[in-house]
Parts: sequence; structure tokens; C-alpha cells
Amino acid sequence: MVDVRPMRDDDAESVLRVYQLGLDGGQASFETIAPTWEAFDAGRLPEHRFVAHDNGSVLGWVAVTPVSARAVYAGVVEHSIYVDPAARGRGVGLLLMERLIASTEAAGIWTIQSGIFPENAVSLALHQKVGFRVVGVRERIGRHHGAWRDVVLLERRSPSV
Repeated sequence: MVDVRPMRDDDAESVLRVYQLGLDGGQASFETIAPTWEAFDAGRLPEHRFVAHDNGSVLGWVAVTPVSARAVYAGVVEHSIYVDPAARGRGVGLLLMERLIASTEAAGIWTIQSGIFPENAVSLALHQKVGFRVVGVRERIGRHHGAWRDVVLLERRSPSV
């Protein structure tokens, strides 16, 4: 039974393990090495971090970072979501996204944005399922493993905030 709860410090090892598994797959991020827990913790808003677990085993996580320190952008965040490859196809990503959306809307956040490699069809489909729309494509925005990569920009505007 998959459940979603707020992320805790004692999830650090599992969260970073799932993060690294996603990075190792080559379709999740320009990053290649998961950060330290200290860097991860410092860069993400604590009230909008969740893990999906099954009997205590972390299957995935979602978290947000503010896009700017400027007050005008206080309601805009960028999110990351990672699911353990062994847990894919179980609805983990959908559960995490639904919890994140509820949390951010309750806090008055009106926009969640993300950048996804166009080859990551599963992630693109998940995001569109929960109300994200494609804003555009940033072509050849960065190099990843020696190759230029495009990034699809997506955003979800809250209908209630």
C-alpha cells in the first residue's frame, strides 16, 4: 500500500538514493550526481516536500524550490519529482503530484513549473495528466553527457489561487 507523507530528515539516505537512480537513467536532469543532504535540504521549501513509501521503504519524492527571492514571485515554484525505477507503474508519481498540488495551493502558490527532457515521455504524460501545460521548448539549452539537450518547459496554474 503506497502512502504519501511529509519528507523527514531520516529519509535523507533513501531520498538521495532514489534521486541518484533517476540521474543514472539519463533522462531526469542535467545533473549527474545527487547533492549532499545539506545542499538538498537548504535548497527546497520544507513545507512542500513529500515521500511516497510502502511499509517504510521510500519509493519516490517530490519537492519545490522558489524560482526567485523577489516578493512578486512568491507564488511561483519549480518542482522536482523522482520515482524509484522499481516502483514505476504503481501510481507513485500521481500520488506525489496530487499531494504537492494540494499543499502548494493551500499555501497560496499559484504556479508550479518544471523543465523536462522531451525524451522523458512518462514524466511529460504525468504532468499533463495533473494539469500542466507546455509553455515551450528551450532548444539545445545545455550539454548532458557530451550531447546538447532540449528542455520542455511546463507550468501548472492553480485554478483556485
